[in-house]
Amino acid sequence: MATKILTPAVCYHCGNDCVEEHYVLEDKNFCCVGCRGVYQVLSQSGLCNYYNYNDHPGANRARLDKRFEYLDEPSIIADLVDYTDENVTTVTLYIPYIHCSSCIWLLEQLNRIEPAIFYSRVDFLKKQVNVRFKNREISLRQLVELMYDIGYEPLISLQDVVKKQTLGKKDNLVKKIAVAGFCFGNVMLLSFPEYLGLSEYEQTFKHFFGWLNILFSLPAAFYCGWGYFTSAYHNLKNKVLNIDFPLALGIAVMFIRTVAEILTHTGPGFADTLCGLVFFLLVGKFVQQKTYYHISFERDYRSFFPVSVQVIEENSEKPVPLADLKVGNRILIRHNEIIPADAILLKGDAQIDFSFVTGESLPVSKTLGEVVYAGGRQMGEALELEVVKPVSQSYLTQLWNNEAFTRKQDNRMQTFSEKVSKYFTIVLLTIAFGSLLFWSFTDFQRGLSAFTAVLIVACPCALALSTPFTMSAALSIFDKNLFYLKNTAVVEQLAAIDTIVLDKTGTITVGGNSNLTDYTKLDDAERQLVYSVCSNSGHPLSRQIGDYLGKQQKLPVAAYQEIAGKGITAQAGEHHVLMGSCGFVLGEKNPFNLSTEVHLMIDEVYKGYFSFKHLYREGLEEVTGLKDQYQILLLSGDNDHERTELAPYFEDKGAMHFNKSPQEKLDFIQSLQQTGRQVMMMGDGLNDSGALKQSDLGVAITDNVNNFSPGSDAILDGHSLSKLPRFLKFAKNTVTIIHCSFLISLSYNLVGLSFAVTGKLSALTAAILMPLSTATIISFTSIATHVAAKKRKLL
Repeated sequence: MATKILTPAVCYHCGNDCVEEHYVLEDKNFCCVGCRGVYQVLSQSGLCNYYNYNDHPGANRARLDKRFEYLDEPSIIADLVDYTDENVTTVTLYIPYIHCSSCIWLLEQLNRIEPAIFYSRVDFLKKQVNVRFKNREISLRQLVELMYDIGYEPLISLQDVVKKQTLGKKDNLVKKIAVAGFCFGNVMLLSFPEYLGLSEYEQTFKHFFGWLNILFSLPAAFYCGWGYFTSAYHNLKNKVLNIDFPLALGIAVMFIRTVAEILTHTGPGFADTLCGLVFFLLVGKFVQQKTYYHISFERDYRSFFPVSVQVIEENSEKPVPLADLKVGNRILIRHNEIIPADAILLKGDAQIDFSFVTGESLPVSKTLGEVVYAGGRQMGEALELEVVKPVSQSYLTQLWNNEAFTRKQDNRMQTFSEKVSKYFTIVLLTIAFGSLLFWSFTDFQRGLSAFTAVLIVACPCALALSTPFTMSAALSIFDKNLFYLKNTAVVEQLAAIDTIVLDKTGTITVGGNSNLTDYTKLDDAERQLVYSVCSNSGHPLSRQIGDYLGKQQKLPVAAYQEIAGKGITAQAGEHHVLMGSCGFVLGEKNPFNLSTEVHLMIDEVYKGYFSFKHLYREGLEEVTGLKDQYQILLLSGDNDHERTELAPYFEDKGAMHFNKSPQEKLDFIQSLQQTGRQVMMMGDGLNDSGALKQSDLGVAITDNVNNFSPGSDAILDGHSLSKLPRFLKFAKNTVTIIHCSFLISLSYNLVGLSFAVTGKLSALTAAILMPLSTATIISFTSIATHVAAKKRKLL
């Protein structure tokens, strides 16, 4: 029997503190009925081993309040499932709550909770679970409700239905690495007798091993390394020299010289160096591609819109896919739901939070008959609205489809590798042809050997590997500190920026209501007076004061007058109440006003004021403290009522810019770039999307990295804002490490070239130099990156 008690405790399921009350079942504490229910489900199914893998592995159930009726719609089901027939359905669902081994274990035991499920398999990196179930015994809706009940609610958005996410071209990279590794291992084994020397009685084996080496070189060069040839061809076609050209040239020369030497019995060739080069290059490519692809950096409005909406027809509700929503439909929007299309308010008290679209932090009141634009989130009771524009023509969709917000930007900086590879290629070809010409006057064969030897030994393997291995190590360190970068090039962009532009609402402020502080001294009767007056106002501050005072019995209010931007005057019972700005109530401005304030006067007696302050993110002081090294600017769509409060952080008055529309934000970033600034924009809403795309580096700040953030180059968890100065320094350290690794690579090339230009480069020298330089580079970059991270206290 469960008992309800009032003692502080820690929830056995999710680990959250039980702040107010909690529940006890089998001597275990639970913070809410939901967490207790999950434990009961697991206990009844014999799955309590779930709690042995981690302490408090579950997700809190108190905050989740969703409906799944739309999953009964055949059209929506057809768009979501991977495969279905008369008996079996397979579906892949995205579960943002997957975070540990317990999650994997439980989600792969769904068949023990529900026998109609054949199997479930988890992809931890993508945070996805693939489920196959008997559709005659359990529906998709029942499956999702089951997962909701055990604390793993799938996140289903309109983007899942539209399925327009760009899928990377499959290049079979893992297969190519396996083939290259197989060839490399065998060629090295077959080449050892050549290194160690063969007796004259074993010369037959020498020729046999040579033919085998050619055989192994074929797939290594023309299957595994083919991508470098095609890349070099396309780049040359576009008159671009990048690092793929000398790599492709080196592979081709090594293969041709290997075949020529073995066929003419003049040498063992360079099959070992060829296979080793391709293998290490592909490993480096794999490391570079292994980014945090479970986080979506590319977002559009479909990521934030619901899959369906409740349409009212003949006094009943019916879930309708968003694509089928028509002008004239009456829709029901509940608390915390997003309005998906521009609509007229027909019924209900609308308190719309547009902060994600406009940047305005305070909820906006709407009156009956007024148009409510798409993208707002209702923060009060359920609303009835009539759609006046289809989803495709709504304000939010037009904002997102604006060419300025979606165009591909070509202002990204070149990476160090891209800059160096052009000059490296030119110098390499100059030395190669110079060696050919120099020796050709005396010995053409030696000149040809010198030409090919230079291309072999100076092949930029170590240079090609230094960037991906360094950046991969850096990405993993950023990831551990809740800073997720889209790709390795972002690290160099982060190191190059000199201007930081910050949005206000949701970026430097903590989401949620403003912090109300009561500086009044009211007795119970006076609190009743104030509550009665506030209950007549739709202003967000009045509503917050009413919520703060709590439910009171309302007094009759007469002579009520609300003056926009100033305050309220009213007669409550037998008392006169005046509340609003300092100038409105006291007739003078408060010179020490550091927050939004509502002053109060009852019967011409001043009673104090209520103060509203935004809660600023921890770490804002550290970020604005960078003004000695960076230009720090504020760019907000909100009004300037917090200008005074923000002044200590942004000492330069010209550093704060308010009331900026999304287009004005983009134009502001562009104007900075035209003066030569390298700009990092940090924002959190759709209103920041254009500025994020225009900036040299766009960083989306969010309190949930899997949810509700605009398209960007990086996603920063709000809890790690204080680490931004350390991230910037670490990025500079990372670029320095790449420069040092390039110098190490260059020194190896100089040693190798001293042999190559003579025309007497041996296969053994090439076989030693190539893996030695590669091992040195990989070891140096990994160790140096971790040392730099420890120095910046990121490890």
